[in-house]
Amino acid sequence: MEAAAASAWDERHQPNGQPVGAGSPTTETLTGADVLVRCLEAEGVEVIFGYPGGAVLPIYDAIYNHSSLRHILVRHEAGAVHAADGYARATGRPGVCLATSGPGATNLVTGLATAYMDSIPLVAFTGNVATSLIGRDAFQEADITGITMPITKHNFLVQRVEDLPHIIRAAFTLATTGRPGPVLVDLPKDVVTATMTGFRYPARVRLRGYKPTLHGHPRQLEAAAREIAQAKQPVLYLGGGVIAAGAAQEVLALAERAQLPTTSTLMGLGAFPPDHPLWLGMLGMHGTPAANWAVTHCDLLIAVGARFDDRVTGRTDRFAPRARIIHIDIDPAEIGKNVEVHVPIVGDAKKVLQALLPLVEPKAEPAWLAQIAAWKSQYRLRYQTRSDEIMPQELVDRLAAKAEEHEAATGREVVLTADVGQHQMWAAQFYPFRRPRSYINSGGLGTMGFGLPAAIGVQVARPEATVVCLTGDGSIQMNIQELDVVRSQRLPVKVIIMNNRYLGMVRQWQELFYGRRYSHSALEEGPDFILLAQAYGIPAARVDRPSQLDAALEEALNHPGPYLLDVRVRPEENCWPMVPAGGAIDEMLGVEEATGAGQPAPVQEVRT
Repeated sequence: MEAAAASAWDERHQPNGQPVGAGSPTTETLTGADVLVRCLEAEGVEVIFGYPGGAVLPIYDAIYNHSSLRHILVRHEAGAVHAADGYARATGRPGVCLATSGPGATNLVTGLATAYMDSIPLVAFTGNVATSLIGRDAFQEADITGITMPITKHNFLVQRVEDLPHIIRAAFTLATTGRPGPVLVDLPKDVVTATMTGFRYPARVRLRGYKPTLHGHPRQLEAAAREIAQAKQPVLYLGGGVIAAGAAQEVLALAERAQLPTTSTLMGLGAFPPDHPLWLGMLGMHGTPAANWAVTHCDLLIAVGARFDDRVTGRTDRFAPRARIIHIDIDPAEIGKNVEVHVPIVGDAKKVLQALLPLVEPKAEPAWLAQIAAWKSQYRLRYQTRSDEIMPQELVDRLAAKAEEHEAATGREVVLTADVGQHQMWAAQFYPFRRPRSYINSGGLGTMGFGLPAAIGVQVARPEATVVCLTGDGSIQMNIQELDVVRSQRLPVKVIIMNNRYLGMVRQWQELFYGRRYSHSALEEGPDFILLAQAYGIPAARVDRPSQLDAALEEALNHPGPYLLDVRVRPEENCWPMVPAGGAIDEMLGVEEATGAGQPAPVQEVRT
């Protein structure tokens, strides 16, 4: 998938990364809105997710006259930014969204923060009042550049129509190079109605002080190779940066060359084969016992494209306490931010690993690998089935099996999107993600309402795939209006609701840490999702018995159009294991409930 995404991007750009639309100036007189559309065409943008309003009507008029740009009308601006985000996560290409001034622009804020936390390339365009009215509290005015400064990689307030080509080129350059991220371009109404002649889209832009380091320093690479050679209990730790860099093959080659047990963050799932003997599973708060114990007892931790988030590390003073740490990341600000690093390597993950691999001698540590294998075997995640209730883990497990059958029968890859909460964590634990960009979810910000519009973006980007939105009965109601986009665009998205009649993760915390005082976390019966789906013209069904589950999942996956499946699961099931907030990652609650096994025997430490 990564190769396909890169190929599609390269087709629209010259070998040096310049857009194919760059060239000599035209003699036409164009409005700012026309210039914007020409710039998007030059960048190879195919799809814009947006919602019109007064300040952007000139832009919508220009889009009306340009059939090469496909516009997806969402039903809320939050849907636009999450759909653009899903598009970007599924392809690696920048997602694009458009909103009007004031409330339209501020409705993008959560989505921009979501993309920023997960380093997703996205360009958001917002309308604004005329430049003469800025700062005067005009109707639907909001200082969106000020509001979004902390949650965008960069933003621009355009003040002259002549600056538009340079700014838009800069926006796409910033969004897609170095550490990817969202960029916002704010467009006052008089700028998009002003005219200019001699339009030319620049082949490149010079951004003062911006020059991402792509290649690791040779001495640091040599130091990393020495650390790997000396390690007796090494672990390879992957983050979302591996997927962003397209470095999955290099990661696998390194792991196999040095026999490195491998774990990942939530955002790194899909970067490593889940059935590989070296795979430990996800690390952190709801990570596997094998992954958490391996990191706790390792003597070398090799982190690639990861930022040592608190949900991964727990107590940093107890995180990999005896380990030397190698940290490979394109963002120098992340190195040493949360944990002490002994061998920092700044650079693109793919390029750094390509340079590191020839320096690493093949090796294996049989005692360490035997310990890892024992942990994996004894502490494999399990669940108890029931004849009268569907277990939430069972739903994910059966969905994974049916998705594999669906792929084999149809040749259509299944891509899963998720919202936030228990269903997201159970998917991370029980669904084997075999390819990069196959699990699309909000990691850093944890945004409820992300899953459905993100699924729209994924399906628009990848019409050949079967896109499944796994969501909760709480999360789906955050942006359920986007079902109308699924219907109107005839997108065959499958929505599967894990319906436990609670805000599941909130309820779990209230049970464990607040004396089972379920303050406002119960959703009771909630709406009738079948009737809601039917109101949007989407077929739907409900199941509440394990004996019905396989047939219902097959029907949903194989239905030629959109489909909603409401799955009633056991209401008060907890997601185990769990590291309590402020705890160390080896202090997991619920290990026995999750695995059926007790605490492990002590591990001999080999390095101080």
